[in-house]
Amino acid sequence: MKEKKLNPNWDIVRKALGKEPQTVDVPTNPEPAERHDAPKSGIMTLPLDVLWPFPDHPYKVIEDESLDQLAESIRENGILSPVIVRPVEGTDEYEIISGHRRCRAAEMIGLKTVPVIVSDLSSDEAVIQMVDSNLHREHLLPSEKAFAYKMKLEAMRRKAGRPKKDNSPQTASNYRSDDAAAEAFGVSGDTMRRYVRLTNLIPELLEYMDRDEMALSVGEALSYLNEAMQYAVLDAMEAEDCTPSYSQAVRMKNLFRNGDLDEDGIMAVMSEQKANQREHVSIPVQDIRRFFPAEYSIRDIQRSILRMLEEQNDPPAKQKQRSRGDDAR
Repeated sequence: MKEKKLNPNWDIVRKALGKEPQTVDVPTNPEPAERHDAPKSGIMTLPLDVLWPFPDHPYKVIEDESLDQLAESIRENGILSPVIVRPVEGTDEYEIISGHRRCRAAEMIGLKTVPVIVSDLSSDEAVIQMVDSNLHREHLLPSEKAFAYKMKLEAMRRKAGRPKKDNSPQTASNYRSDDAAAEAFGVSGDTMRRYVRLTNLIPELLEYMDRDEMALSVGEALSYLNEAMQYAVLDAMEAEDCTPSYSQAVRMKNLFRNGDLDEDGIMAVMSEQKANQREHVSIPVQDIRRFFPAEYSIRDIQRSILRMLEEQNDPPAKQKQRSRGDDAR
């Protein structure tokens, strides 16, 4: 008989990860010991210690100002929207489908119980509802979208099953499940597929995505590299103190597909100067327009400035100017 594991203690997790604000990765549900069956459905109040985070939950519980505000709101007004849970078969415990942040906020202010709605859902039904229930969130990280899209897409494919051989491409059963899932998120199927590709990135590159330091198109291109090459890209990024451009990422992707990419090749690509890294001086035209004839174009002004700078720093030109001055006298 397996030793029973205790329910995760959020306070211990928070202290172990250091100072706030921080991200707490929601732990998965260990295999529970045998207990009496939990009620299958209904509205009730349950202790927090019988509620487990949903397995492989893609959304992160971020302990920041917004969570503090949620905790204060619950302290003043209570939990206005019950947590949605489903029973864990053979136990008196439940998996949280929607409400992980509410449960954490309730624990922060010392609550021991929360109102819940118990729904008797299959695993795939629970995944779909869990993902959809977070659509209203104002800010979703790229990594959250990536894994949420993937989970829902896989669940929808399992529910739909494989299309029959005699179905035509135009039938509903052959309608692309990823396009159907994307419709619920308000994005195109192509956008959803790009996000799903991000689940192939190493965690360190996903962090760049979550910090908004790397574009979706760049992350998608890098996702085609294997783990070793992705870590080589990460090393090059840190060495050059930059992220790859889209064109650089696509080149590395194509080199990898052709079997021609190695660490030296990655460093060669990453060490190239990108157009947006070239230094330049910008002067508002309204600040210098008064020094030039009204009919001068921007290009004329640029040429005049360059010519004056060249003459100022060219000793022969200076000497000619002096000679012309002497002749005039």
